[in-house]
Amino acid sequence: MQLTTATSVNNQRPFKDRILLHGLMAWYAVLWIFLAIEPIDRHDWFLENILAIGLVIVLVTTYRWFPLSDLSYIFLTVFMTLHAIGAHYTYSKVPLGYWMQEWWGLERNHFDRIAHFSFGLLLAYPLRELFLRRVNVRGFWAYYLPISGILALSGFFEIIESWVALLVRPELGEAYLGTQGDEWDAQKDMTVAVIGAFLTIMLTYVFSKVVSQKSLPTPP
Repeated sequence: MQLTTATSVNNQRPFKDRILLHGLMAWYAVLWIFLAIEPIDRHDWFLENILAIGLVIVLVTTYRWFPLSDLSYIFLTVFMTLHAIGAHYTYSKVPLGYWMQEWWGLERNHFDRIAHFSFGLLLAYPLRELFLRRVNVRGFWAYYLPISGILALSGFFEIIESWVALLVRPELGEAYLGTQGDEWDAQKDMTVAVIGAFLTIMLTYVFSKVVSQKSLPTPP
């Protein structure tokens, strides 16, 4: 099975032949159902899943017109997996974050930072694919716009989260936003998201250069 990427997606196979995509869908569906059983805070779980379910609906409804590459769907599934875990426990109470806090003597549960870092790290590539294929950007802009887009999306979601918490269940603000008493939490979340996006785009750039060098004809 050949893994499709943003640059090879034009050779995309029909959905029925995309076994990897079937497996990713099954994994996320089973995990989501399992983690939907007795979450720590049902109301917080519901709020956390509003945007997650929205993303799933968008991906499903747009698949016919704009199917993404295998690599993009892998990145999206990994991020959605992390988000489902965070929603089940609430981000400030995920056991992994407590273990990290104990091992490294941290002042708070940093699982939310992992999730925001992963937002940039894992979603920059699908966003780049969107710019490449729909906007037809090339060169510098193909690398700059995904990073800029992640920053914009990160800020947008921070705003949306604050309004959802305020309008739906104000008393859940602390649990839903996961600030843990840090007044700079939103800015730090956006910072790690941009760092994650920068790493992915830099790796993509290096990889593309390596591939292009290998594809050059050998001098006589």
